Amino acid sequence: MYHLATLWPWAGERARRVSRDDAILLLAAVNQVFLGVDIYLAHLADQTIQPNEWIPVVFGPAAGALLLMAGALALWRRPPAAVLATSVFAISAVVGALGIYFHLVRAALPTGPITYRLTTRLLVWGPPFLGPLMFVLVALFGISAVWREDPPDSGRLRILGNLRLKMPLRKTDAYFLLVGSTAMVATVSAVFDHARTGWDNTNLWIPTVVGVLVSIVCFAMATIRRPRWGDLLVYAGAMGLMVITGLLGVWFHFGDNVTSRGVVVVERFIRGAPIMAPLLYANVGLFGLVVLLDPAVRRSGEGGG
Repeated sequence: MYHLATLWPWAGERARRVSRDDAILLLAAVNQVFLGVDIYLAHLADQTIQPNEWIPVVFGPAAGALLLMAGALALWRRPPAAVLATSVFAISAVVGALGIYFHLVRAALPTGPITYRLTTRLLVWGPPFLGPLMFVLVALFGISAVWREDPPDSGRLRILGNLRLKMPLRKTDAYFLLVGSTAMVATVSAVFDHARTGWDNTNLWIPTVVGVLVSIVCFAMATIRRPRWGDLLVYAGAMGLMVITGLLGVWFHFGDNVTSRGVVVVERFIRGAPIMAPLLYANVGLFGLVVLLDPAVRRSGEGGG
């Protein structure tokens, strides 16, 4: 019996048909597509999209399509599918790192000491420097899911054939740390975005408080060898809170973008409060809930890797 079955036996038994890694890989593929769409909408605010700004816009959907192809290929030949997926995720990490660099360069002043060229104020009003980091985090989720842990919760990854790699952490603990890190990134990113408003709306504190709380819960879960029912209930509740916060954020951003008469103006949605940004919270919550699934693979006739 794994975490979801411990928390909710009825749901846990029915969810055993899908392994945790497969669910995370599917989420990672969908994330790549949505990241491309989200970045396209964000770059539209400048009216003219620069050549280097097309990199994540094109890569996101292309990566999602390649990952879905790798998933289909894995039904017959898992080793080449794993190599393909790993390659896509590695490129995703590079795209994310380049995005952070480009955003920091645009936010910084062209000359002067580094302490003057890149200040907190410049980071607040510059391009969201943590936004591209999601490409890196999704890549880490994906690479972690590509290679099976055999046996589950042993920390031993089955790479290709009989090759094994011993990791310092169990995969479950690594997932908890990744979810907590992603929640922390989402929180810091929201703080920088909301700082532009002067924090004049008390609703802006909701994602900050929730994000910090969820990060603490996730990091604590990574230290618990055998979580009890109460531990899992707190964790699942935290993930549910992330999902609710994300959906509330979309509602608040939508209300901020429509006119006083409730008229939808496309230009306001492009240049105003980013309508898709709060979904990052809901996304973290979904990843966190998937971590509770059974890591065991119950598919016969599977190749090595």
